[in-house]
Amino acid sequence: MARLAVFNQKGGVGKTTTTLNLAALLAKRGADPLVIDLDPQAHLTGISGAVVAAPERSLYGFYCNGASLAGLIKLARSGWKIIPSHLDLSRVDTQFGKGPNILNQLRAGIIKENLNTDRPILMDACPMLGVLSLNSIFAADRVLVPISADYLAIRGASQMERTLRALEHVLKTRVERRYVITRFDSRRKMSWQIEQQLREQYGAEVCETRIAENVSLAESPASKCDVFEHAPGSRGARDYAALLDELETSGFLR
Repeated sequence: MARLAVFNQKGGVGKTTTTLNLAALLAKRGADPLVIDLDPQAHLTGISGAVVAAPERSLYGFYCNGASLAGLIKLARSGWKIIPSHLDLSRVDTQFGKGPNILNQLRAGIIKENLNTDRPILMDACPMLGVLSLNSIFAADRVLVPISADYLAIRGASQMERTLRALEHVLKTRVERRYVITRFDSRRKMSWQIEQQLREQYGAEVCETRIAENVSLAESPASKCDVFEHAPGSRGARDYAALLDELETSGFLR
């Protein structure tokens, strides 16, 4: 099944929220997803309830001492599996440089341990362009780019497109991607204008599903749970269910 990097170089766009809710719903549907938290801020790790006793028991242990990825897997509170992050993961860029071996390390580890044979992998990428975010893209089959419905989103989308195109020269293939509009407020003219601009620029690569601005989506991480636990009847839950349906139906997650 697919290895999906959820990535945007702009913060505050719903990257972790998207990873969390797609993983939670995949688990509810019996897909047994594995989430890899590559963001040293470790927000997704915290929401999952995973307890990290030491940096070496997080993804940092995989990079610093070659720990087995499978040995780092923990069970999230709501049933999906996660390889947790830790603040020390921010040291990877300075410790290991940016050579081809380190950039391909996550991909090599996933393949070596057969972690992707019968389950989807979702990677919550670090928002900074560096070793960690590049590891997620090099390890991925697909990239999902959340873009919030504000004017800075257009600049962020252009930056992401330039980054992906530059990496394609190294990867020797086009990175398949989808852009999903988040924090969409149908009452604001600006939201509709941004959607129109994105569809004009990226066409069918923009998901039909939009994630609306929703109180339940904002509240659920504070309760350390996904929106399907926190408010299963909410607009946020319906939107993420529709997004997963769209990605599955289109074959993007296969």
